[in-house]
Amino acid sequence: MARSLTATLLMLGALAVSSPLLAHHGNAAFQDKPTILKDAKVTSFAWSNPHSLIEFDAKDDKGKIQHWVVETAAPQALVLIGWTKSSLQPGDVITVTTYQAKTGVPAGRLQKIVLADGSELHDTQLGAEGGGKARYNNPDGETPGVKKQ
Repeated sequence: MARSLTATLLMLGALAVSSPLLAHHGNAAFQDKPTILKDAKVTSFAWSNPHSLIEFDAKDDKGKIQHWVVETAAPQALVLIGWTKSSLQPGDVITVTTYQAKTGVPAGRLQKIVLADGSELHDTQLGAEGGGKARYNNPDGETPGVKKQ
């Protein structure tokens, strides 16, 4: 009896300690409906772990510039769908589709980016209509299942 009680307590303790790690990868902090930000200007792109970060400036509904930051997957995951360290450069003008933070701050989880030439870069965690395919997967620039806007 004492052994099973000890084992149960150890298992419960391990679950209690590990639950915050699992919570990190949830999407509860983000809205369910995506927000689309047009004519956003990239200010920085951090190719980093555990999430790459894209910072950009975009106008709000009243025309005021807001500084946004959106997270993507880790570089190892982004490489698998065609991203590189130089996929985004400061000054690039993009359209961002993101799941904004529920708090309303200008931050979110990336769904996709449409570059000035119409090509798209997708995130891996929340997916997208193109199945996560990126512009670098095909030498001709076309990605199956993704329509240019």
